[in-house]
Amino acid sequence: MALDDKILELEEKKARLSHGGGEKAIEKQKALGKMTARERIDALLDEGSFHEYDMFVEHDAREFGMQGKVLPGDGVVIGTGTVAGNPIAVFAQDFTVAGGSLGLMHARKITKIMDYALNMRIPLVGINDSGGARIQEGVNALAGYGEIFFRNTMASGVIPQISVILGPCAGGAVYSPALTDFVFVVENVSKMFITGPEVIKTVLGEEISMEELGGARVHSELTGNAHFYASSEAECFGQIRKLLSVIPHNNTEKAAKAVPKAPQQKYDISKAVPVDPSVPYDVRDVIRAITDESDFVEVMELFAGNIVVGFGRIEGETVGFVANQPLVLAGVLDCDSSDKAARFIRFCDAFNIPIVTLEDLPGYLPGIDQEHAGVIRHGAKMLYAYSEATVPKITVILRKAYGGGYIAMNSRHLQADFVFAWPNAEIAVMGPEGAANIIFRKEIKEAEDPAAMRQARIQEYKDKFANPYVAAAKGYVDAVIAPADTRGYVAHALKVAAGKIASRPAKKHGIPPF
Repeated sequence: MALDDKILELEEKKARLSHGGGEKAIEKQKALGKMTARERIDALLDEGSFHEYDMFVEHDAREFGMQGKVLPGDGVVIGTGTVAGNPIAVFAQDFTVAGGSLGLMHARKITKIMDYALNMRIPLVGINDSGGARIQEGVNALAGYGEIFFRNTMASGVIPQISVILGPCAGGAVYSPALTDFVFVVENVSKMFITGPEVIKTVLGEEISMEELGGARVHSELTGNAHFYASSEAECFGQIRKLLSVIPHNNTEKAAKAVPKAPQQKYDISKAVPVDPSVPYDVRDVIRAITDESDFVEVMELFAGNIVVGFGRIEGETVGFVANQPLVLAGVLDCDSSDKAARFIRFCDAFNIPIVTLEDLPGYLPGIDQEHAGVIRHGAKMLYAYSEATVPKITVILRKAYGGGYIAMNSRHLQADFVFAWPNAEIAVMGPEGAANIIFRKEIKEAEDPAAMRQARIQEYKDKFANPYVAAAKGYVDAVIAPADTRGYVAHALKVAAGKIASRPAKKHGIPPF
Protein backbone atom coordinates (compact mmCIF):
# COMPACT_ATOMS: atom_id res chain seq x y z
CA MET A 1 0.00 0.00 0.00
CA ALA A 2 1.38 3.41 -0.97
CA LEU A 3 2.07 6.02 1.71
CA ASP A 4 -0.75 8.22 0.45
CA ASP A 5 -3.15 5.32 0.84
CA LYS A 6 -1.91 4.64 4.35
CA ILE A 7 -2.39 8.30 5.27
CA LEU A 8 -5.92 8.15 3.85
CA GLU A 9 -6.60 5.02 5.90
CA LEU A 10 -5.26 6.80 9.01
CA GLU A 11 -7.53 9.77 8.47
CA GLU A 12 -10.55 7.50 7.98
CA LYS A 13 -9.79 5.67 11.24
CA LYS A 14 -9.35 8.91 13.13
CA ALA A 15 -12.58 10.31 11.73
CA ARG A 16 -14.46 7.18 12.74
CA LEU A 17 -13.04 7.16 16.27
CA SER A 18 -13.59 10.87 16.76
CA HIS A 19 -17.35 10.27 16.56
CA GLY A 20 -17.20 8.41 19.87
CA GLY A 21 -20.31 6.34 20.47
CA GLY A 22 -21.91 7.34 17.18
CA GLU A 23 -24.40 9.92 15.93
CA LYS A 24 -27.35 8.73 18.04
CA ALA A 25 -25.31 8.81 21.24
CA ILE A 26 -23.98 12.27 20.34
CA GLU A 27 -27.50 13.54 19.65
CA LYS A 28 -28.58 12.26 23.06
CA GLN A 29 -25.61 14.00 24.70
CA LYS A 30 -26.48 17.30 23.04
CA ALA A 31 -30.15 16.93 23.94
CA LEU A 32 -29.01 17.05 27.57
CA GLY A 33 -27.31 20.40 26.87
CA LYS A 34 -23.85 18.82 26.97
CA MET A 35 -20.90 19.14 24.61
CA THR A 36 -19.02 16.08 23.41
CA ALA A 37 -15.65 15.24 24.94
CA ARG A 38 -13.66 16.69 22.03
CA GLU A 39 -15.85 19.78 21.82
CA ARG A 40 -15.12 20.42 25.49
CA ILE A 41 -11.39 20.10 24.95
CA ASP A 42 -11.56 22.48 22.00
CA ALA A 43 -13.59 24.97 24.07
CA LEU A 44 -10.92 24.94 26.78
CA LEU A 45 -7.72 25.02 24.71
CA ASP A 46 -6.29 27.55 22.29
CA GLU A 47 -7.65 26.95 18.81
CA GLY A 48 -5.85 24.18 16.96
CA SER A 49 -3.48 23.41 19.85
CA PHE A 50 -4.81 19.99 20.90
CA HIS A 51 -2.67 16.93 20.26
CA GLU A 52 -4.47 13.68 21.07
CA TYR A 53 -2.71 10.54 22.30
CA ASP A 54 -3.80 6.89 22.60
CA MET A 55 -6.71 7.36 20.24
CA PHE A 56 -6.43 3.74 19.12
CA VAL A 57 -6.37 2.14 22.58
CA GLU A 58 -8.88 -0.71 22.99
CA HIS A 59 -10.17 -2.53 26.03
CA ASP A 60 -9.25 -6.16 26.56
CA ALA A 61 -12.23 -7.27 28.65
CA ARG A 62 -13.70 -10.67 27.77
CA GLU A 63 -16.57 -11.34 30.18
CA PHE A 64 -20.27 -10.38 30.12
CA GLY A 65 -20.45 -9.68 26.41
CA MET A 66 -17.41 -7.44 26.27
CA GLN A 67 -15.32 -9.64 23.96
CA GLY A 68 -15.17 -8.01 20.54
CA LYS A 69 -17.25 -5.03 21.63
CA VAL A 70 -15.91 -1.82 20.11
CA LEU A 71 -15.53 1.12 22.48
CA PRO A 72 -13.74 3.94 20.60
CA GLY A 73 -10.81 5.21 22.65
CA ASP A 74 -12.24 3.14 25.53
CA GLY A 75 -14.43 6.12 26.43
CA VAL A 76 -11.83 8.76 27.24
CA VAL A 77 -9.88 11.33 25.23
CA ILE A 78 -6.41 12.40 26.41
CA GLY A 79 -3.77 14.79 25.12
CA THR A 80 -1.93 18.08 25.52
CA GLY A 81 -2.56 21.59 24.26
CA THR A 82 -2.16 25.19 25.29
CA VAL A 83 -4.16 27.80 27.17
CA ALA A 84 -3.03 31.35 26.38
CA GLY A 85 0.04 29.79 24.83
CA ASN A 86 1.00 27.80 27.93
CA PRO A 87 1.02 23.98 27.79
CA ILE A 88 -1.43 21.88 29.81
CA ALA A 89 -2.43 18.23 29.91
CA VAL A 90 -6.09 17.24 29.62
CA PHE A 91 -8.40 14.25 29.66
CA ALA A 92 -12.11 14.17 28.93
CA GLN A 93 -14.36 11.20 29.58
CA ASP A 94 -16.70 10.45 26.68
CA PHE A 95 -20.20 9.67 27.93
CA THR A 96 -21.29 8.63 24.43
CA VAL A 97 -19.04 5.56 24.74
CA ALA A 98 -20.42 3.08 27.29
CA GLY A 99 -21.53 5.98 29.47
CA GLY A 100 -17.92 7.03 29.96
CA SER A 101 -17.50 4.04 32.28
CA LEU A 102 -14.02 3.44 33.62
CA GLY A 103 -12.31 0.18 32.76
CA LEU A 104 -8.66 -0.80 33.01
CA MET A 105 -7.47 0.67 29.69
CA HIS A 106 -9.63 3.78 30.22
CA ALA A 107 -7.86 4.28 33.55
CA ARG A 108 -4.44 3.64 32.02
CA LYS A 109 -5.04 6.39 29.49
CA ILE A 110 -5.87 8.78 32.30
CA THR A 111 -2.88 7.77 34.42
CA LYS A 112 -0.64 8.11 31.36
CA ILE A 113 -1.61 11.76 30.83
CA MET A 114 -1.34 12.36 34.58
CA ASP A 115 2.22 11.03 34.46
CA TYR A 116 2.96 13.31 31.50
CA ALA A 117 1.64 16.31 33.41
CA LEU A 118 3.68 15.55 36.51
CA ASN A 119 6.88 14.74 34.62
CA MET A 120 6.57 17.83 32.40
CA ARG A 121 5.44 20.01 35.33
CA ILE A 122 2.35 21.34 33.55
CA PRO A 123 -1.22 21.81 34.86
CA LEU A 124 -3.69 18.94 34.53
CA VAL A 125 -7.36 19.43 33.66
CA GLY A 126 -9.67 16.42 33.98
CA ILE A 127 -13.18 16.58 32.52
CA ASN A 128 -15.40 14.05 34.30
CA ASP A 129 -18.54 12.67 32.64
CA SER A 130 -18.95 9.03 33.59
CA GLY A 131 -21.41 6.55 34.95
CA GLY A 132 -18.68 5.15 37.19
CA ALA A 133 -16.79 1.87 37.26
CA ARG A 134 -17.37 -0.51 34.35
CA ILE A 135 -18.95 -3.38 36.23
CA GLN A 136 -18.15 -5.88 33.47
CA GLU A 137 -14.45 -5.46 34.29
CA GLY A 138 -14.84 -6.05 38.03
CA VAL A 139 -11.78 -5.42 40.17
CA ASN A 140 -9.80 -4.10 37.19
CA ALA A 141 -12.01 -1.01 37.24
CA LEU A 142 -11.42 -0.55 40.96
CA ALA A 143 -7.69 -0.95 40.39
CA GLY A 144 -7.89 1.82 37.80
CA TYR A 145 -9.42 4.23 40.30
CA GLY A 146 -6.74 3.42 42.85
CA GLU A 147 -4.00 4.18 40.31
CA ILE A 148 -5.63 7.55 39.58
CA PHE A 149 -6.01 8.45 43.28
CA PHE A 150 -2.35 7.68 43.94
CA ARG A 151 -1.25 9.97 41.12
CA ASN A 152 -3.57 12.74 42.32
CA THR A 153 -1.81 12.56 45.65
CA MET A 154 1.71 12.48 44.17
CA ALA A 155 0.96 15.50 41.97
CA SER A 156 -0.59 17.47 44.84
CA GLY A 157 1.40 20.61 45.55
CA VAL A 158 3.59 20.03 42.48
CA ILE A 159 1.26 20.93 39.59
CA PRO A 160 -2.20 22.51 39.66
CA GLN A 161 -4.89 19.85 39.27
CA ILE A 162 -8.30 20.99 38.03
CA SER A 163 -11.41 18.80 37.89
CA VAL A 164 -14.43 19.68 35.78
CA ILE A 165 -17.68 17.83 36.53
CA LEU A 166 -19.78 17.86 33.34
CA GLY A 167 -22.19 15.01 33.87
CA PRO A 168 -22.38 12.26 36.46
CA CYS A 169 -19.40 11.54 38.70
CA ALA A 170 -20.50 8.69 40.92
CA GLY A 171 -19.24 6.24 43.50
CA GLY A 172 -15.49 5.93 43.85
CA ALA A 173 -14.99 8.30 40.91
CA VAL A 174 -15.76 11.31 43.12
CA TYR A 175 -12.56 10.90 45.11
CA SER A 176 -10.28 11.92 42.27
CA PRO A 177 -11.88 15.40 42.02
CA ALA A 178 -11.86 15.61 45.82
CA LEU A 179 -8.09 15.13 45.76
CA THR A 180 -7.51 17.88 43.20
CA ASP A 181 -7.01 21.60 43.82
CA PHE A 182 -10.09 23.08 42.15
CA VAL A 183 -13.44 21.57 41.17
CA PHE A 184 -15.67 23.30 38.58
CA VAL A 185 -19.37 22.55 38.27
CA VAL A 186 -22.16 23.67 35.92
CA GLU A 187 -25.81 24.27 36.74
CA ASN A 188 -28.13 21.40 35.74
CA VAL A 189 -25.18 19.44 34.27
CA SER A 190 -22.89 18.42 37.12
CA LYS A 191 -23.78 15.52 39.43
CA MET A 192 -21.51 14.17 42.19
CA PHE A 193 -22.52 11.54 44.71
CA ILE A 194 -21.29 8.37 46.41
CA THR A 195 -24.63 6.55 46.30
CA GLY A 196 -27.32 7.43 43.77
CA PRO A 197 -31.01 8.18 44.33
CA GLU A 198 -31.98 4.58 43.55
CA VAL A 199 -29.74 3.19 46.29
CA ILE A 200 -30.99 5.76 48.80
CA LYS A 201 -34.59 4.86 47.97
CA THR A 202 -33.86 1.13 48.33
CA VAL A 203 -31.91 1.43 51.59
CA LEU A 204 -33.63 4.35 53.31
CA GLY A 205 -36.97 4.50 51.52
CA GLU A 206 -36.41 8.18 50.72
CA GLU A 207 -37.23 9.82 47.40
CA ILE A 208 -34.63 12.36 46.28
CA SER A 209 -33.69 13.78 42.89
CA MET A 210 -30.18 13.60 41.53
CA GLU A 211 -30.00 17.42 41.59
CA GLU A 212 -31.02 17.58 45.25
CA LEU A 213 -28.58 14.84 46.14
CA GLY A 214 -25.46 16.07 44.40
CA GLY A 215 -26.16 18.83 41.93
CA ALA A 216 -23.92 21.79 41.15
CA ARG A 217 -25.54 24.14 43.64
CA VAL A 218 -25.51 21.55 46.43
CA HIS A 219 -21.74 21.13 46.13
CA SER A 220 -21.13 24.86 45.69
CA GLU A 221 -23.25 26.02 48.63
CA LEU A 222 -23.58 23.16 51.11
CA THR A 223 -20.80 20.60 50.88
CA GLY A 224 -17.89 22.79 49.78
CA ASN A 225 -16.81 20.13 47.28
CA ALA A 226 -16.97 22.59 44.37
CA HIS A 227 -14.85 25.74 44.03
CA PHE A 228 -16.37 27.38 40.94
CA TYR A 229 -20.01 27.45 39.79
CA ALA A 230 -21.09 28.28 36.23
CA SER A 231 -24.42 28.52 34.46
CA SER A 232 -23.10 26.94 31.24
CA GLU A 233 -20.22 24.84 29.98
CA ALA A 234 -18.91 27.80 27.96
CA GLU A 235 -18.83 29.96 31.08
CA CYS A 236 -17.09 27.16 32.97
CA PHE A 237 -14.25 26.91 30.43
CA GLY A 238 -13.85 30.68 30.58
CA GLN A 239 -13.48 30.40 34.36
CA ILE A 240 -10.79 27.74 33.99
CA ARG A 241 -8.83 29.84 31.50
CA LYS A 242 -9.06 32.80 33.87
CA LEU A 243 -7.82 30.75 36.82
CA LEU A 244 -4.91 29.34 34.83
CA SER A 245 -3.89 32.91 33.93
CA VAL A 246 -3.29 33.89 37.57
CA ILE A 247 -1.68 30.78 39.11
CA PRO A 248 1.76 29.24 38.50
CA HIS A 249 2.07 26.19 36.27
CA ASN A 250 4.08 24.25 38.85
CA ASN A 251 5.59 24.62 42.30
CA THR A 252 9.00 25.77 41.07
CA GLU A 253 7.65 28.86 39.34
CA LYS A 254 5.83 32.03 40.26
CA ALA A 255 2.69 33.10 38.46
CA ALA A 256 3.42 35.04 35.29
CA LYS A 257 3.66 38.76 35.97
CA ALA A 258 1.18 41.03 34.23
CA VAL A 259 1.48 44.68 33.34
CA PRO A 260 0.76 46.65 36.55
CA LYS A 261 -2.47 48.64 36.43
CA ALA A 262 -4.22 50.88 38.94
CA PRO A 263 -7.51 49.87 40.59
CA GLN A 264 -10.71 51.23 39.08
CA GLN A 265 -11.60 54.63 40.51
CA LYS A 266 -15.13 53.55 41.44
CA TYR A 267 -13.69 51.47 44.31
CA ASP A 268 -12.80 54.00 47.02
CA ILE A 269 -11.13 52.22 49.92
CA SER A 270 -11.60 55.21 52.23
CA LYS A 271 -15.38 54.84 51.89
CA ALA A 272 -15.60 51.05 51.65
CA VAL A 273 -15.55 50.35 55.40
CA PRO A 274 -18.00 52.11 57.79
CA VAL A 275 -16.42 53.58 60.92
CA ASP A 276 -19.19 52.11 63.07
CA PRO A 277 -17.96 48.55 63.83
CA SER A 278 -21.53 47.27 63.92
CA VAL A 279 -22.33 48.26 60.32
CA PRO A 280 -21.62 45.51 57.73
CA TYR A 281 -19.99 46.00 54.32
CA ASP A 282 -18.72 43.89 51.43
CA VAL A 283 -15.02 43.16 51.96
CA ARG A 284 -14.70 42.41 48.24
CA ASP A 285 -14.95 46.16 47.68
CA VAL A 286 -11.80 46.55 49.79
CA ILE A 287 -10.04 43.84 47.78
CA ARG A 288 -11.00 45.46 44.49
CA ALA A 289 -9.83 48.83 45.78
CA ILE A 290 -6.27 47.53 46.05
CA THR A 291 -5.96 45.02 43.18
CA ASP A 292 -4.81 45.80 39.66
CA GLU A 293 -7.82 46.81 37.54
CA SER A 294 -9.94 45.84 40.57
CA ASP A 295 -9.85 42.27 39.23
CA PHE A 296 -10.55 39.47 41.69
CA VAL A 297 -10.91 35.74 40.98
CA GLU A 298 -12.98 34.51 43.91
CA VAL A 299 -12.75 30.85 44.94
CA MET A 300 -15.67 29.01 46.62
CA GLU A 301 -17.83 32.12 46.37
CA LEU A 302 -21.06 30.33 47.36
CA PHE A 303 -19.68 28.32 50.30
CA ALA A 304 -18.93 29.65 53.82
CA GLY A 305 -19.62 33.22 52.78
CA ASN A 306 -18.32 34.60 56.09
CA ILE A 307 -14.82 34.35 54.65
CA VAL A 308 -13.68 35.39 51.17
CA VAL A 309 -10.70 33.81 49.39
CA GLY A 310 -9.33 34.25 45.90
CA PHE A 311 -6.66 35.66 43.63
CA GLY A 312 -5.84 39.16 42.48
CA ARG A 313 -2.78 41.07 41.34
CA ILE A 314 -0.91 43.92 42.98
CA GLU A 315 1.63 45.69 40.77
CA GLY A 316 1.33 42.82 38.31
CA GLU A 317 2.10 40.04 40.82
CA THR A 318 -0.45 37.38 41.78
CA VAL A 319 -1.57 37.51 45.41
CA GLY A 320 -3.89 35.23 47.39
CA PHE A 321 -6.47 37.05 49.52
CA VAL A 322 -8.07 35.76 52.72
CA ALA A 323 -10.65 38.18 54.13
CA ASN A 324 -13.39 38.13 56.73
CA GLN A 325 -16.78 39.05 55.25
CA PRO A 326 -18.84 41.24 57.63
CA LEU A 327 -21.89 40.82 55.39
CA VAL A 328 -22.22 37.18 56.51
CA LEU A 329 -22.36 36.27 60.21
CA ALA A 330 -20.38 39.44 60.94
CA GLY A 331 -17.33 37.72 59.45
CA VAL A 332 -16.90 35.23 62.29
CA LEU A 333 -14.85 32.06 61.87
CA ASP A 334 -16.62 28.71 62.06
CA CYS A 335 -16.04 25.13 60.92
CA ASP A 336 -16.68 25.66 57.22
CA SER A 337 -14.91 29.01 56.87
CA SER A 338 -11.86 27.63 58.68
CA ASP A 339 -11.70 24.66 56.29
CA LYS A 340 -12.16 26.93 53.28
CA ALA A 341 -9.42 29.33 54.33
CA ALA A 342 -6.95 26.66 55.47
CA ARG A 343 -7.11 24.80 52.17
CA PHE A 344 -6.66 28.00 50.19
CA ILE A 345 -3.71 29.09 52.33
CA ARG A 346 -1.99 25.76 51.74
CA PHE A 347 -2.51 26.02 47.98
CA CYS A 348 -0.96 29.49 47.96
CA ASP A 349 1.98 28.31 50.04
CA ALA A 350 2.58 25.26 47.82
CA PHE A 351 2.61 27.40 44.68
CA ASN A 352 4.64 30.41 45.83
CA ILE A 353 1.72 32.84 46.00
CA PRO A 354 2.01 35.57 48.69
CA ILE A 355 -0.95 35.83 51.05
CA VAL A 356 -2.68 39.08 51.99
CA THR A 357 -5.10 38.80 54.91
CA LEU A 358 -7.80 41.43 55.50
CA GLU A 359 -9.10 41.14 59.04
CA ASP A 360 -12.38 42.26 60.56
CA LEU A 361 -14.06 39.75 62.86
CA PRO A 362 -15.47 39.42 66.36
CA GLY A 363 -13.96 35.94 66.85
CA TYR A 364 -15.23 32.39 66.44
CA LEU A 365 -18.93 31.61 66.10
CA PRO A 366 -20.26 30.57 69.53
CA GLY A 367 -22.87 27.90 70.12
CA ILE A 368 -23.37 24.24 70.91
CA ASP A 369 -23.80 23.33 67.24
CA GLN A 370 -20.34 24.62 66.39
CA GLU A 371 -18.75 23.06 69.45
CA HIS A 372 -20.26 19.67 68.63
CA ALA A 373 -19.31 20.03 64.95
CA GLY A 374 -15.68 20.29 66.00
CA VAL A 375 -14.94 24.01 65.67
CA ILE A 376 -11.82 23.47 67.79
CA ARG A 377 -10.43 20.95 65.31
CA HIS A 378 -11.55 22.90 62.25
CA GLY A 379 -10.33 26.22 63.62
CA ALA A 380 -6.94 24.67 64.32
CA LYS A 381 -6.57 23.99 60.58
CA MET A 382 -6.25 27.73 59.95
CA LEU A 383 -3.68 28.12 62.70
CA TYR A 384 -1.72 25.24 61.22
CA ALA A 385 -1.94 26.50 57.64
CA TYR A 386 -0.81 30.04 58.44
CA SER A 387 1.97 28.84 60.76
CA GLU A 388 3.27 26.34 58.22
CA ALA A 389 3.22 28.77 55.28
CA THR A 390 6.59 30.23 54.26
CA VAL A 391 5.45 32.54 51.45
CA PRO A 392 5.25 36.29 52.19
CA LYS A 393 2.36 36.86 54.61
CA ILE A 394 0.84 40.31 55.09
CA THR A 395 -2.10 41.24 57.32
CA VAL A 396 -4.19 44.40 57.36
CA ILE A 397 -6.53 44.85 60.33
CA LEU A 398 -9.46 46.87 59.01
CA ARG A 399 -11.71 47.06 62.10
CA LYS A 400 -12.30 44.34 64.67
CA ALA A 401 -9.71 41.78 65.71
CA TYR A 402 -11.02 40.05 68.81
CA GLY A 403 -9.93 37.00 70.78
CA GLY A 404 -8.82 33.81 69.08
CA GLY A 405 -9.89 35.24 65.73
CA TYR A 406 -7.19 37.89 66.02
CA ILE A 407 -4.56 35.20 66.41
CA ALA A 408 -5.95 32.92 63.68
CA MET A 409 -6.07 35.62 60.98
CA ASN A 410 -2.32 35.61 60.33
CA SER A 411 -1.22 37.53 63.40
CA ARG A 412 2.37 38.45 64.16
CA HIS A 413 2.39 35.51 66.56
CA LEU A 414 1.93 33.08 63.64
CA GLN A 415 4.94 34.70 61.95
CA ALA A 416 3.21 37.20 59.69
CA ASP A 417 5.88 39.20 57.89
CA PHE A 418 4.01 42.50 58.06
CA VAL A 419 0.96 43.53 60.10
CA PHE A 420 -0.72 46.86 59.41
CA ALA A 421 -3.79 48.32 61.11
CA TRP A 422 -6.17 51.12 60.26
CA PRO A 423 -6.57 53.88 62.90
CA ASN A 424 -10.06 52.70 63.92
CA ALA A 425 -8.97 49.07 64.38
CA GLU A 426 -9.95 47.41 67.64
CA ILE A 427 -7.54 44.71 68.85
CA ALA A 428 -8.59 43.08 72.08
CA VAL A 429 -9.53 39.87 73.84
CA MET A 430 -13.19 40.67 73.23
CA GLY A 431 -15.45 43.55 72.27
CA PRO A 432 -15.52 46.58 74.58
CA GLU A 433 -19.16 46.00 75.56
CA GLY A 434 -18.59 42.43 76.68
CA ALA A 435 -15.30 43.27 78.37
CA ALA A 436 -16.81 46.14 80.33
CA ASN A 437 -19.70 43.95 81.50
CA ILE A 438 -17.21 41.47 82.95
CA ILE A 439 -14.47 43.72 84.30
CA PHE A 440 -16.75 46.37 85.79
CA ARG A 441 -19.74 44.19 86.62
CA LYS A 442 -19.87 45.06 90.30
CA GLU A 443 -19.18 48.76 89.74
CA ILE A 444 -21.93 49.01 87.10
CA LYS A 445 -24.42 47.12 89.27
CA GLU A 446 -23.84 49.38 92.31
CA ALA A 447 -23.85 52.69 90.39
CA GLU A 448 -26.71 55.17 90.79
CA ASP A 449 -27.04 55.22 87.00
CA PRO A 450 -25.90 51.76 85.78
CA ALA A 451 -26.45 52.63 82.09
CA ALA A 452 -24.29 55.75 82.29
CA MET A 453 -21.62 53.93 84.27
CA ARG A 454 -21.61 51.11 81.72
CA GLN A 455 -21.08 53.52 78.81
CA ALA A 456 -18.29 55.27 80.70
CA ARG A 457 -16.51 51.99 81.38
CA ILE A 458 -16.97 50.83 77.77
CA GLN A 459 -15.27 54.02 76.61
CA GLU A 460 -12.52 53.52 79.16
CA TYR A 461 -11.86 50.02 77.84
CA LYS A 462 -11.81 51.33 74.26
CA ASP A 463 -9.32 54.03 75.17
CA LYS A 464 -7.02 51.62 76.98
CA PHE A 465 -7.23 48.46 74.89
CA ALA A 466 -9.58 48.50 71.86
CA ASN A 467 -7.34 50.43 69.52
CA PRO A 468 -4.32 49.62 67.33
CA TYR A 469 -1.79 51.60 69.36
CA VAL A 470 -1.52 49.18 72.27
CA ALA A 471 -0.60 46.36 69.88
CA ALA A 472 1.69 48.73 67.95
CA ALA A 473 3.47 49.64 71.20
CA LYS A 474 4.26 45.96 71.71
CA GLY A 475 5.53 45.55 68.13
CA TYR A 476 2.62 43.30 67.18
CA VAL A 477 1.53 45.87 64.55
CA ASP A 478 4.23 47.26 62.28
CA ALA A 479 2.42 50.42 61.25
CA VAL A 480 -0.90 52.16 61.78
CA ILE A 481 -1.88 53.41 58.35
CA ALA A 482 -4.59 55.47 56.68
CA PRO A 483 -6.97 53.36 54.58
CA ALA A 484 -5.91 55.24 51.44
CA ASP A 485 -2.32 54.09 51.96
CA THR A 486 -3.20 50.38 52.09
CA ARG A 487 -2.31 49.45 48.51
CA GLY A 488 0.99 51.29 48.76
CA TYR A 489 1.99 49.61 52.02
CA VAL A 490 0.96 46.16 50.80
CA ALA A 491 2.73 46.59 47.45
CA HIS A 492 5.92 47.70 49.19
CA ALA A 493 5.73 44.82 51.66
CA LEU A 494 5.34 42.34 48.80
CA LYS A 495 8.38 43.81 47.08
CA VAL A 496 10.45 43.68 50.28
CA ALA A 497 9.41 40.08 51.00
CA ALA A 498 9.83 38.82 47.43
CA GLY A 499 13.10 37.09 48.26
CA LYS A 500 11.95 35.73 51.59
CA ILE A 501 13.60 32.53 52.82
CA ALA A 502 11.97 30.86 55.82
CA SER A 503 13.10 27.58 57.31
CA ARG A 504 11.10 25.02 59.21
CA PRO A 505 12.34 22.07 61.32
CA ALA A 506 13.42 19.07 59.25
CA LYS A 507 10.71 16.38 59.26
CA LYS A 508 8.98 13.96 56.95
CA HIS A 509 5.76 15.97 57.25
CA GLY A 510 3.63 17.62 59.87
CA ILE A 511 0.33 16.26 61.17
CA PRO A 512 -2.43 18.82 60.49
CA PRO A 513 -5.73 18.51 62.38
CA PHE A 514 -7.50 16.89 59.41
